[in-house]
Amino acid sequence: MKVVLQKDVLNLGDAGDVKEVADGYARNFLIPRRFAVRANDGNTKAAVHQKKLAELKRDKRVKVMKELSASIEGKTYEVKVKVGENDKLFGSVTANDIALAIKNTGVELDKRKLDLGEPIKSVGEFKIKVRLAEGVVPQIVVKVVGQA
Repeated sequence: MKVVLQKDVLNLGDAGDVKEVADGYARNFLIPRRFAVRANDGNTKAAVHQKKLAELKRDKRVKVMKELSASIEGKTYEVKVKVGENDKLFGSVTANDIALAIKNTGVELDKRKLDLGEPIKSVGEFKIKVRLAEGVVPQIVVKVVGQA
């Protein structure tokens, strides 16, 4: 049975793709869960059109993110935190703390885009990846400074 995918389906395809699948898979899984609809002329043309629109949106978003990437790439942002004896932090530096430090320089950045890897629990400089869009991953330097 030919179906037009409405949503991305793992190991099958992306939204807008026209795929040939087993009848039972389509009737019992894809169509009831609204992952796909039966392929006919109208659905196929609409799917192709929607796929083109989605690609245009994605290309526009990537272009905007590349501009943002150029403005933050390699810059150093300072985060001040309270420390105890031997420069030991109370807690850890979070993505929200780093996003606020970046916002103070005039750049809006969602904290969920920051890839810390592991929590920052000491004073020093750390390289952080910022996942803006597919293929756009600039690195910034976060300098954690202690204050009494």
